[in-house]
Amino acid sequence: MNLSQALNNIKPPCQKSMEEAQHHWDRVLKPLDSLGQLEKHLIKIAGMTGSSQFDLSKKAVVVFCADNGVVAQGISQTGKEVTALVAENFTKGQACVCHIAKIAGADVIPVDIGIDSDKSIPGVLDRKIAKGTKDFTREPAMTKQEATAALEVGVNLALELAEQGYRLLATGEMGIGNTTTSSALAAVMLGLPVRQVTGRGAGLSDEGLARKVAVIEKGIALHAPDPKDPLGLLSALGGFDIAGMAGLCIGCAAIGLPVVLDGLISCVAALLAVEFNPLVRHYLLPSHLSAEPAGALLLERLGLKPLLSAGMKVGEGTGAAATFPLYDMALSIYNDMPRFDDTVIVPYRRYSST
Repeated sequence: MNLSQALNNIKPPCQKSMEEAQHHWDRVLKPLDSLGQLEKHLIKIAGMTGSSQFDLSKKAVVVFCADNGVVAQGISQTGKEVTALVAENFTKGQACVCHIAKIAGADVIPVDIGIDSDKSIPGVLDRKIAKGTKDFTREPAMTKQEATAALEVGVNLALELAEQGYRLLATGEMGIGNTTTSSALAAVMLGLPVRQVTGRGAGLSDEGLARKVAVIEKGIALHAPDPKDPLGLLSALGGFDIAGMAGLCIGCAAIGLPVVLDGLISCVAALLAVEFNPLVRHYLLPSHLSAEPAGALLLERLGLKPLLSAGMKVGEGTGAAATFPLYDMALSIYNDMPRFDDTVIVPYRRYSST
C-alpha cells in the first residue's frame, strides 16, 4: 500500500463500538469509571477495531534503526557506529526494551531503515532506504522521494504484522543523533524556540547542549520548513527512524490497529503522522511522559494523557512496552469480572456533575 492509499483509507473510529464498550464497563462489578484512563483506552480501542470485543494478546514493539548525518556536528557523546551495535543487541535480547518486552509477553521487531553500514544484521529486518541521512545543517536530510519511501516502510510493516496476527503494536527507535532530529521537528511543529524543546539526550554537558541547540537553529534557518508541509519538514530535518514510525502510525490507522507511542521521538513521529491526516490521532495510545523537555508539550498537542510518569527517556520503545501489562490487566477485568447482572448488588448510577 502506498502512502496516498493509506491516508485515504483512514476512517473515524466506530462510535457504536465505543458506546457498547462503555456500556460493557458500566456493567462490570466495580464503581463506575474507577479504572480511569485504562477504561478510556479500551473504549478507544473498541472504536479503532470496530468491535467492543477484541484481542490484544499478540503484541510487538517495532524498533526502527537509522543513522543521522547531523551527528557530524558533534551533537552526541557517541559515534554513529553505536546504532548498528545496539541494533544487533536487539536480536540477542540484550537491549532495555527486550527485557521489558519479555516480561510483558511482547515481541521486539528491529528494522534497519537507515543504518550507516553495508553489513546486514541477522534478525534485523532489512528495509534500508539509505545509509543514514545527510547533515541537515548543510543540505536536506533526505529527498522527498526517500522520505515517502521511509513512510511507506512503516505503512506496510503495519499491514504485514497485522496479517501475522499482531493486534497491538508500539513504536520504538534507535539512532545516534535522533533526539536532535526530533527536537528540530518538534520546534517547528510546536512553533516554539529550539531551546525550549531540546534536552540533553543521552547526557550532554552544558557545552554539548548549547552546541546541539545551535545546530538545530542553523538547520531550521537554512531550510525554513513549513510546519503544515509534513513531507517537506520530514525531508528537511527528519530521520528515517522518525519516518518509519510515522508510517507505522498511518498504516495502523488505515487498518484499525491500535499503536502505542513511546517517548519524545515516537511522539514527534506521531504528530507528523497527524499532520498528514488528523484522523490518525484516534488510533494513537500514549504510554509514558518522557523526561525530555518536549515530552509533555507533544502529548498535549496530540490530546493524549500518559499512563505512566516514571522519568524515563531510554527510547527503543521501552515506555510503550512497559504499559502492555496494564492493557492485559484491564482487558482481564473487562472480559472476566462478574457483572452486576449476575449478582444481587444494585448497579451504580451515573449522575451528572452539574
